[in-house]
Amino acid sequence: VQLVESGGGLVQAGGSLRLACAASSLKLTTYSMGWFRQAPGAEREFVVRLNQNGVTTDYSDSVKDRFTISRDNDKNTVCLQMNRLRPDDTAVYYCAADPTIIMSTITNPDAYKYWGQGTLVTVSS
Repeated sequence: VQLVESGGGLVQAGGSLRLACAASSLKLTTYSMGWFRQAPGAEREFVVRLNQNGVTTDYSDSVKDRFTISRDNDKNTVCLQMNRLRPDDTAVYYCAADPTIIMSTITNPDAYKYWGQGTLVTVSS
């Protein structure tokens, strides 16, 4: 199983980036997909989760109304559209997948079985 993130980079505050997470050896429609981020010296932080149904989402308060998660079933890819980026969004962003995650654990990184290698997002002020 492999998850590969892409789309990170350097952007000015107020700008946008679109991250993608491509999966091999697993069909994303059968997994809950999460995005997490980790800033230097900080713990891994929950960003958003997309349910297997591809509709139900849960966002952290820090990104709500700015970030949007979506899934492309044909491409077996999950994307994270990030708008109105702020310097405190700077982090390595990871996608994660789990087939059996329960609602009470969606913000816990340890609850996800598969992880990508991460992609760096840097937002300059």
